[in-house]
Amino acid sequence: MLWIQAFLIAILVCFLTLHFLKHLWTHRRYPPGPLPLPVIGGLWRTRFGVSLDTFTKLAKQYGKIYTIWTGPVPVVVLSGFQAVKEGLINHSDDFSGRPATSLIKATFQERGILFSNGHIWKQHRRFGLITLRKLGLGKKGIEHRIKEEAQQLVETFAQANGQPLDPSLPITNSICNVISVLTFGQRFSPEDEDFQKLVKAIAFLQKFGGSVPQILYDMFPWLMKHLPGPHKKALSLFEVMHSFAKKELEKHKEHQTVHDPQDFIDFYLLEMEKEAKNDPNSTYEEENLAQCIIDFFAAGTETTATTLQWALLLMATHPDIQEKVHKEIEDVFGSSCLIYYQDHKKLPYTNAVIHEIQRSNYVFLFGIPRQTEKDVNMQGFHIPKGTLIVPDLHSVLLDPEQWETPEKFNTNHFLDMDGRFMAREEFLAFGAGDRACVGEQLARVELFIFFTSLLRAFTFQLPAGIKELSLVPALGLTAHPQPYKLCAIPRCST
Repeated sequence: MLWIQAFLIAILVCFLTLHFLKHLWTHRRYPPGPLPLPVIGGLWRTRFGVSLDTFTKLAKQYGKIYTIWTGPVPVVVLSGFQAVKEGLINHSDDFSGRPATSLIKATFQERGILFSNGHIWKQHRRFGLITLRKLGLGKKGIEHRIKEEAQQLVETFAQANGQPLDPSLPITNSICNVISVLTFGQRFSPEDEDFQKLVKAIAFLQKFGGSVPQILYDMFPWLMKHLPGPHKKALSLFEVMHSFAKKELEKHKEHQTVHDPQDFIDFYLLEMEKEAKNDPNSTYEEENLAQCIIDFFAAGTETTATTLQWALLLMATHPDIQEKVHKEIEDVFGSSCLIYYQDHKKLPYTNAVIHEIQRSNYVFLFGIPRQTEKDVNMQGFHIPKGTLIVPDLHSVLLDPEQWETPEKFNTNHFLDMDGRFMAREEFLAFGAGDRACVGEQLARVELFIFFTSLLRAFTFQLPAGIKELSLVPALGLTAHPQPYKLCAIPRCST
């Protein structure tokens, strides 16, 4: 009896070994990477987690284009400026898809803009860009609303009377309200219960993204659906965001303002009405609208809010740079003139500081994954259609071949010898190609208006007795600062 069991076990081991060797042989043309083991793939190399130097170490060992298997799924990573540029710009159409992972299917449901594909994506991306322009993005109209939110934040900071404060929640509330104005046409009080549920949902989901439970959910959805854990909370919070969007949508339908559109929902409902008559294949429908709203909040809140948190932390850590920014603003505008985004050309040093904040403390660990739309040959490697692609934008912004001091905060990265602002091709903080960030211009306007408003009003200092604050990021879907407090000391001209 024992010999029969031993024989069956031997047969099973042989079968698994042959299957494993066949797997390696059939995928031999993929870029090199960690040996993919059964079940776990190459995740053993990352210890089932991601740190800031995980991808750096893999790129040094395997090259600028390498493959890491997450279970049975190959993920091709592009590292460094040249590889990312070739992938996202030279092969823009080929790399324009989004992967439909288990979590994305369960949450974003392949609707909206961020994680949709095909006709839905093309139609909604185009509509999103056009509508943002109609709403005045880049013009003084929307800047007026952004300046109102920036002033609200200044007043909130002023209420602390120079005492230590945690800026994270006030900043998040303000940026979230900018998105609210664009999508709903109104701002919410920080005390609004539903609004705070939305803010907390966004905060939790950014921590959940990239975590071990999220990776396990994508690898073993059939198992994770039956197990307790943070993935259950993440799914429920997506429902909270969806309900919030649907509630505001119903309010707009009741008030019937679509023929005098004031916000994104109004423009969308008007487009729905037009397309229903003209295009039987139109993808404009309420579920896609609700998902677009979620996309705006998910992609537009945490990223900009995190960048502003880094900005204040870095200014408190580099008081000399902070003073140079304030002096430039005062020299050009004094204390009374309003500053608009178009004025960034008059403030080259301030503009350079904002860009260096984004470069040195990039908010993502890597770019949002893409998927190949067809077979691609790149640098001698065969990448089949449907392969998941990760552009490592963090490696681009820290590429030692492109930046003089990549690991240091250095405003000279964006200034020429005469002190003029110098745009850099290597600055890919918003991605590139067909999937570049739809809200790039909005984020640029927000960062400039909020940053100049705050630096004009306050001197940011470390609390008494605190010699330094940690610059090591806390990792989730974004790389955000460790919790900190600082003092916003009102300036005499405030």
